[in-house]
Amino acid sequence: MATHLGFLRAVNIGKRQYKTADLRAALEGAGYGGVETYIQTGNIRIDSPLRSRAKVEAELEALFLADRGFEVTTMVFAPAELAAVVDEADEVATGALGRAPEYAHYVSLLKEPATAAVARAGAELSLPGETVVVRGRAVHLLYDVAFGQGKLSNPKLERTVGPATNRSLKVLREIVARWC
Repeated sequence: MATHLGFLRAVNIGKRQYKTADLRAALEGAGYGGVETYIQTGNIRIDSPLRSRAKVEAELEALFLADRGFEVTTMVFAPAELAAVVDEADEVATGALGRAPEYAHYVSLLKEPATAAVARAGAELSLPGETVVVRGRAVHLLYDVAFGQGKLSNPKLERTVGPATNRSLKVLREIVARWC
């Protein structure tokens, strides 16, 4: 059995509700083992005989559509892959800013690794106080302004880098501590 970490995009917003208990029940009912969730933002850990990330994503998305009646874009990472994203976060910030960001460090997780052209286009979205660094399947958003005061929107980011789901680095560090 392989362990997979899934990150659901845009759940628990408006009419797109997916309560943690319902999410766990759907996953367990579909036969996944080792089901765990962390906070009410669509973070899951499952065990599956499937090894292909793309197949696991497709299977989960079909399950969520059938269970909820709306599409739930899902990004799946192997534990080692997510741990590497978190491990390099400080290096990313230091390389881009020469220090940690003043306000916050968020990470948008992608379905596919960004090409060099996508990484450049993502970096070009940087604004004063908002630095964008794209590495592999992670877009690091480094804020020297309060997150709510930032001008870079998630829709604009996704038009450039593709489907993504955003988590704070603090949440990702906790997930790595729990599940990796």
